[in-house]
Amino acid sequence: MENLSNRLVDKSVEAFIMGLEIYNKPTIRYRVEGFSFFICNAWELMLKAYLINRDGETSIYYADKADRTISLEESIKRVFTNKHDPLRLNLEQIISLRNTSTHFITEDYEQIFAPLFQACVFNYVEKMQEFHTVDVSKNIAPSFLSLSVNVSDISDKALKANYSAVVAERMIRKRNEIAGERQEEGAKYSIPIETRLVITKDPNKADFAVNVSKTADTNVTIVRDIKDPNAIFTFAQRKVIDSVNKRLKKKHILLDKIKNGEPVKDKFTSNDFQLFIKFYDIKNNESMCYHYNIGNRYGYSQKVVDFIIDEIEKNHSIILHIKQELLKAKK
Repeated sequence: MENLSNRLVDKSVEAFIMGLEIYNKPTIRYRVEGFSFFICNAWELMLKAYLINRDGETSIYYADKADRTISLEESIKRVFTNKHDPLRLNLEQIISLRNTSTHFITEDYEQIFAPLFQACVFNYVEKMQEFHTVDVSKNIAPSFLSLSVNVSDISDKALKANYSAVVAERMIRKRNEIAGERQEEGAKYSIPIETRLVITKDPNKADFAVNVSKTADTNVTIVRDIKDPNAIFTFAQRKVIDSVNKRLKKKHILLDKIKNGEPVKDKFTSNDFQLFIKFYDIKNNESMCYHYNIGNRYGYSQKVVDFIIDEIEKNHSIILHIKQELLKAKK
């Protein structure tokens, strides 16, 4: 008999990849609308598969309409029961855009919603791993998870100049609403997709550098592609620890440790993370860690979580091993 949950997961990943392909294709102008359709479809299929595994196949059908499955909105409410959850708020905003796109859309909505799209992509990858132990990054290049954004002016003046009074007012209201929530809800809700360039003579104040060419047609030439670190290094230390523990719990894994001279089973802690950082020199690994000069903080990529999980799966006593090796290095 066919496993409905597995089939829904497979279709969900297909819809997710389709959304990314549409969004990252520069020749497609319908990418905002297309992405919102496919990312919503991907989430709906993934959440229904989760509900089937958790509550049984009948759970995805309305009680009074046995031939009709529940909506994405209803699926979200059943899985993410906290209505203030930033992830849920993010999805609800994108659903609103999808519904609007059916009847009306403008290209400048991309600039308003792109940070929400980027957060939604990373949220999907994390929940697919947590709910179904499916690593989406194995199907596509990790760099493809970073969205390419068309930059446009969405100031009040520009919107009023390009659209009718009614449309401009609607877009300004939505822009302000999302900007306000972005400040409060964090990376689960919105991830800024922008790179700001300023001229400074102090290299310690710069996140990256470019060379100035006197022979260039324009004032500067970029010597290599720059990817926005805000779109890649989205994990603070607490988020790394939480993500590792969620995945270990899903796999029924606890770490072997020694406390008060006795062997114990324990979860992954901040001290364990610091041991990983020191032993594997994570802060100097450009694919795992990024130092933000502004704020003097570190951001970590999904690759850090994957690496830690892989090492723990190979050896549940990895913390004991790291401590022993670090002690040897001191002698």
